[in-house]
Amino acid sequence: QVQVVESGGGLVQPGGSLRLSCTVSGSSASAYIMAWYRQAPGKSRQLVALLVSSGATTYADSVKGRFTISRDTGKNAVSLQMNNLKSEDTAVYYCNAVILPHNYWGQGTQLTVSS
Repeated sequence: QVQVVESGGGLVQPGGSLRLSCTVSGSSASAYIMAWYRQAPGKSRQLVALLVSSGATTYADSVKGRFTISRDTGKNAVSLQMNNLKSEDTAVYYCNAVILPHNYWGQGTQLTVSS
């Protein structure tokens, strides 16, 4: 059974940095896409950053220049380095893995940016 597990959330002051990690287990196939989404209270889930197996990346406009998605050691593992965090980055962050033809989600990790 495929499992997606996020880690690294927490409480950070505005202007601070944090790194989220995501690991996918239970699949012998490589992910075609790995991505981070976030959902703030009362809002819909939105794409934050996406990494294609080719190495191409996509970022939401709101995080460009502040967040970086990268592949970690291991076949299906990614990190999201978040710098210069703002209060509006507060949300539950979800890792998503597309291992064709399936789409897998983690349970989410909470990030709170507050002084």
